[in-house]
Amino acid sequence: MKQLSYYIDKGNGRFEPFYEYMATNVGFDEFYARQLCTYFVMHGTQFELISNEMKENEEVLILKEMGRNLSGEDEQSFRGRGIHIEFRSPNERENYRVLSRIPCETHFEVIRYLLKDVVDIPIVGQMLVTSTEIDEDRGVYVMYVTDLKVS
Repeated sequence: MKQLSYYIDKGNGRFEPFYEYMATNVGFDEFYARQLCTYFVMHGTQFELISNEMKENEEVLILKEMGRNLSGEDEQSFRGRGIHIEFRSPNERENYRVLSRIPCETHFEVIRYLLKDVVDIPIVGQMLVTSTEIDEDRGVYVMYVTDLKVS
């Protein structure tokens, strides 16, 4: 695994190279964390992960362009401030309200959260994960969560 490459599905079997990371620039833990995110935000545009593939030493993520990314409440840039996760409401009517933010020491810590269907958010408690994203524009992982439904 030497590189992680993003491609945009343009339809009719056409895939446009979009962005890539080399293993020499980011760690394997970041490669894996990125592969676990269902959405990717870059240059104000939101993309949905539609396929996660491997080709020899390359990790390949195929994206579908979803359009302009809708900004949420109290968005902050985390560039140069370490690794962070934001927990937000998935409800657009609530302007994707921020529930909590946590710093992480490593991407392995992020992976622990990204692998879960239910996460335990400090001070908030357990919440159900609805989707995950890596926001390149702000340098942060975002997890959209909702209340657990009691049956």
